[in-house]
Amino acid sequence: MTSEKTTSEFSLSHWRGGSFLYRLVGLFYPWREGSYLLQWAEPLGAVLMALVLGLAPFVSSTLLGVLLIAGTGYWMLLTLSERDLIGLTPIHLLVLLYWGIAAIAVAFSPVKAEALTGWVKLTLYLGWFALSAQVLRSRSLRNWTIALYLLISLIVSVYGIRQEIFGVDQLATWTDPDSSLADETRAYSYLGNPNLLAGYLISAIALSMSALWVWRSWLQKGVALTALLTNTYCLYATDSRGGWIAFVGLTTVFLLLLYYWYRDALPKFWRIWLLPLVFTFFAGLLFVAITFVEPLRLRVMSIFAWRENSSNNFRLTVWFAVFDMIRDYPWSGIGPGHAAFNEIYPLYQRPNYNALSAYSIYLEHLVEMGIIGFTAFLGLLGTIAYHGWQKLTALRNLNHREGFWIIGAIAAMAGMLTHGLVDTVWYRPEINTLWWFMVAIVASYYPQLHGAKNR
Repeated sequence: MTSEKTTSEFSLSHWRGGSFLYRLVGLFYPWREGSYLLQWAEPLGAVLMALVLGLAPFVSSTLLGVLLIAGTGYWMLLTLSERDLIGLTPIHLLVLLYWGIAAIAVAFSPVKAEALTGWVKLTLYLGWFALSAQVLRSRSLRNWTIALYLLISLIVSVYGIRQEIFGVDQLATWTDPDSSLADETRAYSYLGNPNLLAGYLISAIALSMSALWVWRSWLQKGVALTALLTNTYCLYATDSRGGWIAFVGLTTVFLLLLYYWYRDALPKFWRIWLLPLVFTFFAGLLFVAITFVEPLRLRVMSIFAWRENSSNNFRLTVWFAVFDMIRDYPWSGIGPGHAAFNEIYPLYQRPNYNALSAYSIYLEHLVEMGIIGFTAFLGLLGTIAYHGWQKLTALRNLNHREGFWIIGAIAAMAGMLTHGLVDTVWYRPEINTLWWFMVAIVASYYPQLHGAKNR
């Protein structure tokens, strides 16, 4: 930990010494000293976060954008009035690099106006991350904010389950019309799309798992368990194959990190055999479910139907067109945002295969920001994973139960990235705000690790 801390502090101090932007920090500090409102800076930021998390599933993207503008503006005000950037982390620096490369992609874009629109939206999401990382440094605000999100997810899930039980009009053709499941109800709750709902629930499932360990009272644990079971069943009701695969991904990562947390306290036998036994049990449970639950079996088997399934065929056809786009714009891409994609994709699309995205966040990064931007994205993921692991290790050594929020956040991100293999709901405001919220949870622990107390 000492060498990791020393290296991080050196890189951050080196950046601070040569950064023009850093010189702006503290510009309004004298004004903040006399401001009554800014004595409550973090709680006010938490209110803005609560508005975003509380309203995201229910309101239009336009209103959500207004809230993100307010949050980004408020973070800028706090930054200019801070004496020092005490919450700055290596994750922040990689986010800044990611943002800068997106700006370069705009400069080289063949559709600059549309790419600029996408870049502005990205800027708002990153502003949301910065505000969240600052607010979540407070343990109480972190717990209250996560609790609010889980309660909102309960409302969303209950309505989705109601749709599953009583039926609801399907807003689009989400299932292969030639499939025996063509008339099945797919829950979409307030989000209007089953895949979008599935993406929204992934984070809620991961954090509700963590809450079982973090929250102390039986009432709190009961709420966490209710959220876990309700959100998981609602995820099943979406019939989202990508969402189900994401659930497998997040559960796998959560169990691996949970094993790491308790490993040193386990007897030798369980250190060796616990993981194989647990994964064998869950694999057997999954096999039984696929064998005896016909709708589940049909949906799972459709994954392997290749082009015989219309959804698979559509994605594969779009992907081949996207490969052609990447070939023509390999290094800096066409520019960020779906508006830029919608301008360029028609030049490459196969007849009758209209698409609003690349149906894979990895291909989307390659086509929007090129190889350079995709590399920056992978670097950001690596930085999050590395520093998340370091923080988790430090908190485990202190027996600090708050470390389970890191486990939940990393598991949620793993689930989102797994879902992103075959879908791009990651880019939707309802999901992207949650992604950066998860990143902020990990980043929020960075300044506090060495001062943490046993819990």
